[in-house]
Amino acid sequence: MNCPHCLSPSTKEQRQKTILGYRIFRCSACKHLFNERTGTPFNYLEYPTDIVLLVVLWRLRYKLSLRDVAEMFLARGWTFTHEAVRDWEARFAPLLVDQLRRKRRGQAGISWYVDETYIKVCGKWCYLYRAIDHDGNLVDSRLSEKRDMDAAQQFFKQALAVVGHAPEQVTTDGHRSYPRAIRETMSNDVQHRTNTYLNNRLEQDHRGIKQRYYPMRGFGNFQAAARFCRAFDELRHYFRPRSTKGETISLAQQRLLFLDRFLALQVLMGAVS
Repeated sequence: MNCPHCLSPSTKEQRQKTILGYRIFRCSACKHLFNERTGTPFNYLEYPTDIVLLVVLWRLRYKLSLRDVAEMFLARGWTFTHEAVRDWEARFAPLLVDQLRRKRRGQAGISWYVDETYIKVCGKWCYLYRAIDHDGNLVDSRLSEKRDMDAAQQFFKQALAVVGHAPEQVTTDGHRSYPRAIRETMSNDVQHRTNTYLNNRLEQDHRGIKQRYYPMRGFGNFQAAARFCRAFDELRHYFRPRSTKGETISLAQQRLLFLDRFLALQVLMGAVS
């Protein structure tokens, strides 16, 4: 592997390894010693990268408290506190989101369904703007303290940046901020439909984040809430077995897809050599 200090390819693997079992290399050019995690966000962690990634995935994907996650790993021989789980989520969930967003760029359809749902933060209701396409694939999500014109415009700008293209059609509820926000952030060529019943598929899709966040009894601060909701939606979409509406996938196929995507995510995050 290339040296993380001088980028030279002239490196030699050493006989010894780190305490966690990672290979050590020596650079022939700059004479630095480094290991497989040097120069990555996971360097200096006291736990293996794959364990930390699994902690973050379990915390985001399943209805587990911080203490639940710590106890489950304790039964498997790994000892850390619930505060470590909180810290790893804060540090690595944004990295996970960045990787998954880059991976799905350009994959959303041309018909978007946009709506917002309520999330309690510090005892106050905030608005989680979410959008999916015709097949139920995630377009984007964004938490906002307000439900107004600026919030709608910021959401559409972010969605365009993530997806990489504008839709041909957008379906929303009857909120008055949407028509102008769509015109100003995209164009007048985008067809805007306002029909409550057409948005039922997105209303049903809100259940994912709703069911995950209810056991948490709200969030302590807005930054943590925005980070968690964004990461949850990205991870839920990544492991979603169906990519088209009405697609039939057997349970055996779903299991294989999950394992394949989990391994691919480990490689993407640098959790495996």
